[in-house]
Amino acid sequence: MQRIDILLTGDLAGGFAPFRHGDLELVLHRWSSVGQLPLIEGALWAFVDWVLPEMSGLELVRRLRCDPATATAHITIVLEEDDQDDRKRALRTGADDYMVGPLTRTALLDRVLATHVVEPVEANGRKVSLGDLTIDISAFQARWHGKAISLMPNEFRLLRYFIEHPGRVFTRAQLISALGKQEPPIDERTVDVWIGRLRRALKAAGAGNPLRTVRSLGYVFDEI
Repeated sequence: MQRIDILLTGDLAGGFAPFRHGDLELVLHRWSSVGQLPLIEGALWAFVDWVLPEMSGLELVRRLRCDPATATAHITIVLEEDDQDDRKRALRTGADDYMVGPLTRTALLDRVLATHVVEPVEANGRKVSLGDLTIDISAFQARWHGKAISLMPNEFRLLRYFIEHPGRVFTRAQLISALGKQEPPIDERTVDVWIGRLRRALKAAGAGNPLRTVRSLGYVFDEI
């Protein structure tokens, strides 16, 4: 199964529910230009509105191109009207293409499916680490001191997100959003279930309890 993570800075008529086409999965994230990136597990696309509350769409395109985490994203700028000068400015700034808003789910999916190029699988896989905790993303395996940690998919993805952002407090809503679980909506208390399972798995592997509850706020993964 190949995956594309899609960042959208504005509303989307038709909703943000994930979409599957054959062995391709598209996960849509409503994203603020000043917000933390969600969990990115596949090729990255971004649909950037021409006008944003915090900055211009052109400035956000520049920032995305300058950030190593998003530099290779496929960026589509969403214009308010089909203006030739605006199209040229967007492409010169670093956008790959453009669309005229308002953006709809059907138009977005059609554009991605028509443009998507299958990417080769990395031969050596990808890994992220924090202390003696290592996650092999390609193998979908977490290890503590080399010992495998038994995790269900949501807990695995949650652990990966935490160790990519150690020391940062996340609310339940932020964690739901980061994992692309906004639609259909789920109860925020579901996060507590994920956290409980993750804590038990870490303790069973000998990793202790680096997941700390911050009262009235959420959860933080402490440095190991």
